Amino acid sequence: VQLQASGGGLVQAGGSLRLSCVASGDTFSNYGVAWFRQAPGKEREFATAISWSGTSTYYIESVKGRFIISRDNAKNTVYLQMSSLKPEDTAVYYCAARPPFGSHWLTEDHDFDYWGQGTQVTVSS
Repeated sequence: VQLQASGGGLVQAGGSLRLSCVASGDTFSNYGVAWFRQAPGKEREFATAISWSGTSTYYIESVKGRFIISRDNAKNTVYLQMSSLKPEDTAVYYCAARPPFGSHWLTEDHDFDYWGQGTQVTVSS
């Protein structure tokens, strides 16, 4: 499956952005999807994930209550709605896909087989 991330940009602190990850090349509902982010000078980190059906989601503590991940399998798209953005949210955001999550959420880079190209999110103070 190929992934294309988009929707990044420059926003003031407290603002909102919605990222999209569009998949092609396979049946999208076969995959669990996550968003990772990489801030300048830091390692890439897991941010949130969604099950193949969209019925289950998982967030790291620092984005919980501010970010919402969702998906529309009919449109082969996963969304990341980001609100109350902070300067520390500044990063390149990547979507990633893997076969369906089992009983445990997987959050490491090597757990995901397919990656989008990344989209830059910059939050100014």
